[in-house]
Amino acid sequence: MNNHVNNHKNWFPYALTNPASYLRLFCLPHAGGASVLFHPWTTFLPPSIELYPVELPGHGARGHEQALSRMRRLTQAIAEGMYPHLDKPFALFGHSMGALVCFELARLLRRAYDVSPRCLFVSAHRAPQLPDPDPTTYMLSEEDLVRKLQTLEGTPKEILEQPDLLRMVLPNLRADFAVCDTYTYRAEAPLDCPIIALGGDSDPEISREQLEGWHEQTSRVFQVHTFPGGHFYINTSRPAVLKLMTETMEQML
Repeated sequence: MNNHVNNHKNWFPYALTNPASYLRLFCLPHAGGASVLFHPWTTFLPPSIELYPVELPGHGARGHEQALSRMRRLTQAIAEGMYPHLDKPFALFGHSMGALVCFELARLLRRAYDVSPRCLFVSAHRAPQLPDPDPTTYMLSEEDLVRKLQTLEGTPKEILEQPDLLRMVLPNLRADFAVCDTYTYRAEAPLDCPIIALGGDSDPEISREQLEGWHEQTSRVFQVHTFPGGHFYINTSRPAVLKLMTETMEQML
């Protein structure tokens, strides 16, 4: 694998390190998202929790790199970049595509490094064992893909309404969707960490029932929480979401 992709410093360009913290929170964004999504979280997290937003190849500060379009290669690369930072307890949070990536990342860390997160937060994604109702998003025409992005309300309008900007981001966006669309779930033992499933109560893509399916993936505590909002409720209900997450993580320190 490309050494630049492997360089662990590339994965966390905006990590807020604090030697006095007790836990690191690694956060993975949605398809097309960058670590900037999590910058506002610093206002709501206590000093005991370090925020480590993950910057994926092809996004944000790594926009010059090629995005990875398959789950196995992506999780292997993230795990290699993350491992030097697993010297203290940690939790994982993933939103939408990031939730599925976090789940497979947690399983890979268990297999390859014998480490597990204190907690796995999965946001706005159906349980992995459930069938994908729309497995060809990455193959949609530009017009249909833009329509889907408008429905999800997570892509800035200035990008969707400017053809030149859109053409710049579409290849990496398709690569992100391909990570999920080409993913094949394989049964393993449930994770030995709590799973907290989060969602928006008016999300057009994900139902509470689909969130509840995550209970099959843990042998520990499982909870489902929904908040006012759609697929990107984490922006509109940010204070309430981070209050819940902080309380959950502090109980596990």
